[in-house]
Amino acid sequence: MKAVQLARVPEIVQGAGALEGLGATLAARMPRGSAILLLADPGLRASGLIDAAVAALAGAGCGVIVWDDIQSDPTMAQADAAAAFARRERVAGVVAIGGGSAMDVGKTVAAVAPADHPVSHYALCAQPFPAGTLLSVCLPTTSGTGSEATRTAVLAAPDHSKIWLWGDQLKPAQIVLDPALTVGLPAALTAATGIDALVHAIEASTNANANIANDLYCHEAIRLVVGNLMRALEAPADLAARAAMQRAATLAGIGIDNCGTAMAHNIGHALASLRPIHHGRAVGLALRATLAWNAADDGAGRFAAVAAAMGERADGAWVPGAYERLLRRSGIRVSLAGEGYDAIRPSDLALQMARPENEAMRRSNRRPVADADLLAFAHEVLNAT
Repeated sequence: MKAVQLARVPEIVQGAGALEGLGATLAARMPRGSAILLLADPGLRASGLIDAAVAALAGAGCGVIVWDDIQSDPTMAQADAAAAFARRERVAGVVAIGGGSAMDVGKTVAAVAPADHPVSHYALCAQPFPAGTLLSVCLPTTSGTGSEATRTAVLAAPDHSKIWLWGDQLKPAQIVLDPALTVGLPAALTAATGIDALVHAIEASTNANANIANDLYCHEAIRLVVGNLMRALEAPADLAARAAMQRAATLAGIGIDNCGTAMAHNIGHALASLRPIHHGRAVGLALRATLAWNAADDGAGRFAAVAAAMGERADGAWVPGAYERLLRRSGIRVSLAGEGYDAIRPSDLALQMARPENEAMRRSNRRPVADADLLAFAHEVLNAT
């Protein structure tokens, strides 16, 4: 029997109002008066969440410095600027509040700030991270990326390609899940991030690295998304549904931290490198394009287990239909027509899918992916209706 190893899981605190206890939690981890970098999604300022986080931290005797120069699909240059700021201010910890973009930058800053090298120095595991990682805490305001639970960060290079960083130094010390932070999330983002979590869980439990121990996280995440995404969309203030989606995202994040992703993420990253698109929608459309092809080769019964977790008959052939029904019910637009993708040829997308930074996801796919398959997937994504 092949040995299975599961990576460490950060301390997790969940509950309505968990944000208010953030300062007291950090006070136990660092000297009073320590400087904290609050790295926040700029869109949270209008909602008052940045001010609430500052108050929670300051109330426990922490000096709080806010950095909110973050964009969706953040760049290496943005992470470099934030890390330089953290060094100048001699911060002892980084608290990241926001979606996957804010958390990826926050985790990166905590890992690279102890040295002077640029983020590109560590890209694709080219060099080990420096010793003395800063204390890192993540507070997700979306329920999808799972970045709060992973030792991975994805940043855009100058040529717009998506470059990943990997290492345990990126994993935060603590995750704070407060469902109240997600209540104001617009329906389109609730749907896209929820589908992102579902794609994570499906890929981590069906790819070549999948194992039965990690399935515990993945299958529970699948059940939670299928059972709560539509409720979160139809009753946005339902804290029980929002909390369930938060758990799903974090559990799916643990899933991909242990077993990685596969072709849906290969395609999603490649597509986003050619034209801006929300990550959740990108991987959602990509999974739709690859699911039937992958599920057709289910000798290990992994897609059958996914079907069961979705509440369907335990048969892998049921997964593509069940997934597409939820994808469309959630409001995700499947067609890319009229959004500027007409200039992208399937061959252009296939070439991006074959680039080195996307190779690991291709290799992780349980069913071997030939170059002809890349082109077929690219055609399906770009011409879906």
